[in-house]
Amino acid sequence: MSRPSTPAWRPGMPGGDNLPSGPAGRPAAPSKDGHGPQAGPPTVTIGSYPDYPSAQQVVDYLADNRFPVERTSIVGTDLTLVETITSRLTTGRAALVGAGAGAWFGLFIGLLFGIFTAGNWVAVIVLGLVIGAIWGAVFGAVAHAMAGGRRDFTSSSSLRASQYAVTVEADLADQARQLLARMHLTPTGTVAR
Repeated sequence: MSRPSTPAWRPGMPGGDNLPSGPAGRPAAPSKDGHGPQAGPPTVTIGSYPDYPSAQQVVDYLADNRFPVERTSIVGTDLTLVETITSRLTTGRAALVGAGAGAWFGLFIGLLFGIFTAGNWVAVIVLGLVIGAIWGAVFGAVAHAMAGGRRDFTSSSSLRASQYAVTVEADLADQARQLLARMHLTPTGTVAR
């Protein structure tokens, strides 16, 4: 038995005026074309740069010359997720990492109980730290062993863009271009001073 499908919301349908507010405030209803809220005023790209520091330097230069940078954006394009492997993960290393995390948690709990202890509060803090480290080591080792060798490495992830565009609102594009003409960029995108 199939369920009847509910039609997608369109402008003019009932219930559009009573959308619940979310953590960022009241959500905007979809635009007339049904593809989401309007993005704001039209923007113009005034320059593209191979790395973020170059684009940041351009916006900083605009700010130094009293340009209204609150109407400027740096837009990264062609985003790539890069996961850099930092080390091999063994059961012993997992236990060590778990012990460190557990020690911090045990220190927090020890401090919490130490505040309300009439006797030797330092002993309560040290005991919390030691017990936290032991339990953290046990849980770290067990979690690694239960993974069955599916992820025997540690890593850090970052997003990288292949190009960074500096955009300004369309009515300020000429003013921004005039300022950038005085900036004297070298071929690598850095400012020659």
